[in-house]
Amino acid sequence: MVSAVDHEPEAAERGLARVAQKLAGWTEKWFPDAYIFAAVGVVLVAVLAMINGASPVAVAQSFGGGFWDLTAFTLQMAMVVLTGYVVATSPPVAKLIEWLARRPNGPRSAIAFVALLACLVSMLNWGLSLVFGGLLARAIARRKDLAVDYRALGAAAFMGLGSVWALGLSSSAAQLQATASSIPESLLQITGVFDFGKTIFTWQSLLSAAVLIVITVIIAAFSAPRGAAIRTAEQMQVDLNDEPEPAGKPTRPGERPEYSPILPWLLGLLTLGWLINEFVSKPFLTVASSLNGYLLVFLMLGLVLHGTPRRFLDAVAKAVPATAGILIQFPLYAAMGAVLTEAEGFNGTTVSHRVSEIFTALGGGGWFAVVLVIYTALLGLLVPSGGGKWLVEAPYVMQSATDIGMNLGWTVQIYNMAEALPNMINPFFMLPMLALLHLRARDIVGFTGLQFMLHLPVIILLCWGLGMTFTYEPPVIP
Repeated sequence: MVSAVDHEPEAAERGLARVAQKLAGWTEKWFPDAYIFAAVGVVLVAVLAMINGASPVAVAQSFGGGFWDLTAFTLQMAMVVLTGYVVATSPPVAKLIEWLARRPNGPRSAIAFVALLACLVSMLNWGLSLVFGGLLARAIARRKDLAVDYRALGAAAFMGLGSVWALGLSSSAAQLQATASSIPESLLQITGVFDFGKTIFTWQSLLSAAVLIVITVIIAAFSAPRGAAIRTAEQMQVDLNDEPEPAGKPTRPGERPEYSPILPWLLGLLTLGWLINEFVSKPFLTVASSLNGYLLVFLMLGLVLHGTPRRFLDAVAKAVPATAGILIQFPLYAAMGAVLTEAEGFNGTTVSHRVSEIFTALGGGGWFAVVLVIYTALLGLLVPSGGGKWLVEAPYVMQSATDIGMNLGWTVQIYNMAEALPNMINPFFMLPMLALLHLRARDIVGFTGLQFMLHLPVIILLCWGLGMTFTYEPPVIP
């Protein structure tokens, strides 16, 4: 017999959370893989280019010519995921996670704690945040003295990627704009190159990140189920055993270097020497904005933290599957961007030029920011990739910003704040963490969907209000 108490969790989740979970169930059933959206996007852009007067030959040439334009950036974005995963799964970080898991004293404070740390870590590396947050949620769920809702813990662990990741050091758009070699030539001629001092290190961006983190933590805490509505990992029959595999031993002389810490420490010292020299000989923002330097430090940090090459290589092997979506989708985004900006139609115009005219017609001031937030959030449901979507949007958005005298650095940050929003309801980037947590998207979207609803008006106000504190700076074309 099922008691009335058994019905209480379902009754407690009426309203917004229940609607959001039904939406998640619908998307799981009907949404195709994100690669399909990228492929459809290329076809749609090609059709629009031909409607705009471009010949099929010109469209095909732009597609093929631009397909590999972003090979370097594609590898860089894949390495962001890989390095974050490797660092997060290292033994010292695992011990840190276990220690942190013992800090909260109650269910709500535990969920708020996970959300806070996930957001703070995402300011360093969004891949690291995704794995770190998931492992922390599992560690807290293992505590026998604390009954915490496992779904709310999972949602809190995801909030780094769902809230502020794009305002941090691994921001795809900010990193792209700071790396001349990664910017497509057509975009480079519009925006030039600008470092983090114009984007993520502005006081307006840092204030926005702080506001969003506070709001995220408050919502996570006060939306957490209580009492009989709580569903623990044990009740959901989730296996929480995270015992590491025992370290192997060399079976022949040639394997001995794989199990020795000497090479990791030597490479770590070389990296440290290089990093110190960079900061001594170059401006701080130049070094901090270097995507290649950022990835080098994280990769070598992962090697040192794992202790031996064998442990490091095992962690890399586990991380590689999480990079598959980036590796096969980014070439399509590059091709899409090339068709948008290079396939000329009537009067020598491109689709990018036509769309930029629409944005330019909005004029300066707040309306541009408001429309850009809404447009970026909606497009993110179809193109769930911060870097890939920026390559699609940037040519016409940045051209429009230049035409109306909008600060280009703040335009990037408007994009960054809005870009994170669709992650809260689109399950694409949830998948690696959900696999780690042994949950389904529908289990957490009720909570992340609430975050989406409450973040949207706040982001619109931040982008509109803080945008008024900027002045236009002409791009510096190298």
